[in-house]
Amino acid sequence: MKKLLQKLNKPSAKYSILALVLIGAVITVAGVVVMNKSLHYFSQTEFCVSCHTMKQNYEEYKQSIHYSNAKGIRAECVDCHQPKDFVGKIWRKMGAYKDVYHHFVTGKIDTPEKFEEHRLELAQKVWDRMADENYKTCTTCHSYEAMDHDKQSVQAMKEMIPAAKENMACIECHKGIAHELPNMAGGFRKTFETLTASAIAPAGAKKLFSIEEKSLFATADANGKVEGQLLPASEVEVIGEEGEMLKVRVQGWIETNGKGRVMTEYMGKRVFKATVRGDVKATETVISEEVDPATNIAWKQVAVNAYITKDHLVQSIDPVWDYASEMFASTCNSCHAAPAPGHFTANGWISSLKAMSAYYRLSKTEERTLLKYLQNHGSDTGGVGAH
Repeated sequence: MKKLLQKLNKPSAKYSILALVLIGAVITVAGVVVMNKSLHYFSQTEFCVSCHTMKQNYEEYKQSIHYSNAKGIRAECVDCHQPKDFVGKIWRKMGAYKDVYHHFVTGKIDTPEKFEEHRLELAQKVWDRMADENYKTCTTCHSYEAMDHDKQSVQAMKEMIPAAKENMACIECHKGIAHELPNMAGGFRKTFETLTASAIAPAGAKKLFSIEEKSLFATADANGKVEGQLLPASEVEVIGEEGEMLKVRVQGWIETNGKGRVMTEYMGKRVFKATVRGDVKATETVISEEVDPATNIAWKQVAVNAYITKDHLVQSIDPVWDYASEMFASTCNSCHAAPAPGHFTANGWISSLKAMSAYYRLSKTEERTLLKYLQNHGSDTGGVGAH
């Protein structure tokens, strides 16, 4: 014990323990000061935009309300991109190695053209990170509890009161508030390209789903007369194969007193499946007849036989719904938080989507696929996309 005390009192032949403790304290304090100053320097907007790859971001930010506003409050880069807590701050700094790597090694976004090519990818990573952090960079400045809705504009009040009630995240409605919103179509259109590349009917398949419109023929001749159209996300039963054509059975509902050309997925719901005419219409057989109690309109469940080509067909509806779900998130969530698919009925989604059509740019096929997805996940279709 005596030797241990001596060792503690004089661990070095040259320095006393007090001197060593003082030296350690000085080094620790110096380290803390240097680290704090370094974090402060590396968190300044001036440092963030010192790389030329950030110049475009900076110019967009300077045009936003976070840079210049009536209240004179400016949110700097770190206010949105770096948590305030020590652990979150250090973790974000460590994650920035990828930015350094791409800046100095790959040159991934070193031109405006390259930046635009990757804008959606970069934005999505930021949105995902914000979600993982529970949007704490947003809530550092903004909180529902501090909002006085009476001082907001009528439109803002209309949106913010239900948002506060549901405790919605800021980013659900405010994407693109500090930087230009990316072309949201890029993601789901790449998904569709991938889906298309593998959408060839496999041999022996008994049930298939279309990923876009397909022509219906009365004979096994793809150059023959078109006698109808199968709409996207529609199921067919394979009953034969002739060369490069499939003979299929298409089943659905038509109004008894109508012209009988439009086939729907469900009785009484305008979830369109196919249009039929001519010789394809002539193959029609009636499975059952019912009256819709909601409208007192008579319907009959029918089936027709037709021929289709083998392309743009998949064995499961799931990848089609995944693609449509991505489209929904990209288009309808780009300006505001879109309602859940189960918020409206199948028929209700027709007018709801039409009201939003001025705010997105979709092809007719994309719009039909999106509508079909929403209708098959509506409040009166089970909400699960089942046919």
